[in-house]
Amino acid sequence: MVYSLQYYDLVLVAIAASMVLGALVAFVTPVAFEVAIPLFAVVAIAFIGHALFVNGPVDETDDLAAEVELEEVPAVLSPLETAPER
Repeated sequence: MVYSLQYYDLVLVAIAASMVLGALVAFVTPVAFEVAIPLFAVVAIAFIGHALFVNGPVDETDDLAAEVELEEVPAVLSPLETAPER
């Protein structure tokens, strides 16, 4: 099975990279840690906002109105079937 990087994988990498970059800036430059981390956290929030609102996980706005039947929910999340008792 070949795994390919998807957009949301790159978003997760970008969030982590921005936080690590903030820590590196705080340690390498005279910028205070209390300034660098929140500054780069805003960059991480921008990546999250883009992933949620600009390039969201739905194809069209009509997908947001579609109802899901309870039988279509995966068995792990379904309240219809209970786990076997131990």
